[in-house]
Amino acid sequence: MYLFYCPDIATSLTLPEEESYHCVQVLRRSAGDAIEVTDGEGHLYHCVVTNPHRKHCEVRIEQVETTEPLHEGFIRIGVAPTKNIDRLEWAIEKCVEMGVDEIVPILCEHSERKTINYERLQKIVVAASKQSLKTAFPILRPLTKMTDLQPEGDLFIAHCMSEDETPSLQTPYRSSDSKHALQNELVRGHESTILIGPEGDFSPAELKWALTKGYKPVSLGAARLRTETAALVACHTAILINEC
Repeated sequence: MYLFYCPDIATSLTLPEEESYHCVQVLRRSAGDAIEVTDGEGHLYHCVVTNPHRKHCEVRIEQVETTEPLHEGFIRIGVAPTKNIDRLEWAIEKCVEMGVDEIVPILCEHSERKTINYERLQKIVVAASKQSLKTAFPILRPLTKMTDLQPEGDLFIAHCMSEDETPSLQTPYRSSDSKHALQNELVRGHESTILIGPEGDFSPAELKWALTKGYKPVSLGAARLRTETAALVACHTAILINEC
């Protein structure tokens, strides 16, 4: 099965130019062929090609399905962009494949990368959603300063500072302490926000801000993980807890 994406398919009945080209020129679909289209909002349209034009392929909708979520709750990952942008792109692609609901690139004091190409990252979100046959695409937010975040749901922050390093913050936390393991803190069916810091970790000021906003410090295990790996581990843990 190949899934095409057209956000306004219900009204336009015409695939976007890039999707039309792929449908007609690459996959060689012709008039009368059945194809599957999604609007990215959780709907699957069973269509038939009526005009196989490589720039504006027209279709007829035969049936519409509203697909069920693959997991309960709502999973939001806030992750600091990596210095090597390829690593962030890889992490976003894999989080989308696993079923994350929202991704927020966050700007931190220790961030080595201060900008992102939002349009490119959005294309990765769409491509990964289509490849993994998802009809409800995750939300990608613009790059947001960490302290400008508006906390929502159950809040978690995966930092690397030990209890001994943060006595003034009064955080009863050790990076390998199973009592604070993310999987033990997540509640099935809840909305959850998990923050992953940059290569240089969150600053003490950012950690203090997070704690005052209600974020719980959590562990992703005893091993020190790279930013993109930590984002994947956090996403996968949340998915497993919430799988239907």
